[in-house]
Amino acid sequence: MAEPMFTLDELQAAAAFVHSRMPPTPQYAWPLLAEATGAETWVKHENHTPTGAFKIRGAHSFIDWLKRTQPDCPGIVTATRGNHGQGQALAARAAGMVAKIYVPEGNSVEKNAAMRAFGADLIVHGADFDAARQEAQRVAEAEGLAFVPPFHRELVRGVATYGLELFTAVPDLHTVYVPIGCGSGICGTIAARDALGLDTRIVGVVSENADCVLRSMAAGDYVETETARTFADGIAVRVPVPEAFDIFARGAERIVSVSDAEMAEAIRLYFRATHNLAEGAGAAALAALMAERDIMAGRRVGVILCGGNIDSDWFETVLSGGVPRV
Repeated sequence: MAEPMFTLDELQAAAAFVHSRMPPTPQYAWPLLAEATGAETWVKHENHTPTGAFKIRGAHSFIDWLKRTQPDCPGIVTATRGNHGQGQALAARAAGMVAKIYVPEGNSVEKNAAMRAFGADLIVHGADFDAARQEAQRVAEAEGLAFVPPFHRELVRGVATYGLELFTAVPDLHTVYVPIGCGSGICGTIAARDALGLDTRIVGVVSENADCVLRSMAAGDYVETETARTFADGIAVRVPVPEAFDIFARGAERIVSVSDAEMAEAIRLYFRATHNLAEGAGAAALAALMAERDIMAGRRVGVILCGGNIDSDWFETVLSGGVPRV
């Protein structure tokens, strides 16, 4: 077995810091979800953070690390589809730093508004996330700001605190389903499991319309897709992040893909069964469990509801039985 990414002491220290900025999020086993899935289904409610998504945990730990290691750094630049940017803006502005956030054209109107409300200087650039990221990297170097990558050890250490909370509360989960965008969520979940010495299986979930990770696993090499057209914007990634890929390729049980229609149905199920709001990526884990309910029947299973930040018009479409078009 590979050496854990973090020691338990490192994760407990991260949790203590994160919890000084926000309370832990709950995990509940919802009986109507159990009826629908055939499994005892524990939801980790990362839709209950101050930004409505798990990314704020990594933002707090990263900005704290940046302030300690580069105390004269005036601010940060990053790229996002929304949840990462909200977290970075909140944490950076609270630390007295500038936060320049790049988003692609056509990005979520409501996520853009939230980032501005958290103090971001928001710039729209490029046709997709990867184009926005390249421009953010260029601007960071040109203006002497710190570039926040989509994957970094200190981001993962903060994100892993939700896994630490979940596995401490429910240590005997058979399997946990985790959405994969750039990979901090699944890597943090793997890191928490390994630090605690558990044998819980971790299943990564991607969109069938943004399946570079699934293709890369099959090919044994990094595969880039031409597009990532899914309404699950939090997992709409065309290129695997190598550092993350290397971790979950070893630490995950398998990677599965779900359709936009399956994620839309999972959003409806979350709302009916728990009256919680899930965005597309936030519903991906439940969609995967529903697709695999035959093999998970009777087991104790966790799903990560990684975020609830869906635009109103998309939610209206989903609740009426449709699938948002992108």
